Amino acid sequence: MSRPRPRRLLSTLPLLALLLAVGSGCVAADGTVGLPAGATAPVAGQPAAGGATGVQLLVLLTVLSLAPALLVMVTSFTRIVIVLSLVRNAVGVPQLPPNQVLIGIAFLLTVFVMAPVWKTVNEHALQPYLAGELDQGAAITQAEGPIREFMLAQTREADLELFVGLSSEERPQTVVDVPTYVVIPSFLLSELKTAFQMGFIVFVPFLIIDIVVSAALLSMGMMMLPPAVVSLPFKILLFVLVDGWGLIIGSLVSSFSK
Repeated sequence: MSRPRPRRLLSTLPLLALLLAVGSGCVAADGTVGLPAGATAPVAGQPAAGGATGVQLLVLLTVLSLAPALLVMVTSFTRIVIVLSLVRNAVGVPQLPPNQVLIGIAFLLTVFVMAPVWKTVNEHALQPYLAGELDQGAAITQAEGPIREFMLAQTREADLELFVGLSSEERPQTVVDVPTYVVIPSFLLSELKTAFQMGFIVFVPFLIIDIVVSAALLSMGMMMLPPAVVSLPFKILLFVLVDGWGLIIGSLVSSFSK
């Protein structure tokens, strides 16, 4: 029995980026919609084959609306932005860097981490599709492999087993048999766990500074002075001396290596 259509849609979510590039390639520079590679114009008096151009425009608009969710679901963005946010709060200045700067840093790091995956998808799926060497189904299959490989490399076995058990599918024999709609939530859960573990490690040295400053103020009888006012300069100084941003970004990028 074939899978229900909603599950088929979920399984193709990580590949909508490929369709976005394909759909954008069908729009000419003058704003008119062109034909996909290998397609021919319909003969006068005959209906267009399935309304391919209209479907491609619909897919393009759908992918544009789903692009932010796609970025969060199947890339390294979730872990990076959570860790950077926890670092900002650990230092004690939740307004700096601003949210726009933080999101920009997370986006650029995501592009850096995901560049090998996107390069593989471009070489083995997108370019052959645009050249007419692969049909749409084969291109999606080729693009799915590198993205699934990246997600599975970052997914804990326990999280994968959790969602396999929650799904109504039969237990797969190998990881390759796990449906993509099961891999995606497993990957997200693992990313959340890893991000909070890294955040806890970042919080520890700053927490020690807060405790030492609080004990010192209490011993001097300065109970009315908020410890955060005194500890903040010391935490910033420590963060600068140890090259905190370099350590955090280096640890984040290296955490995605196999």
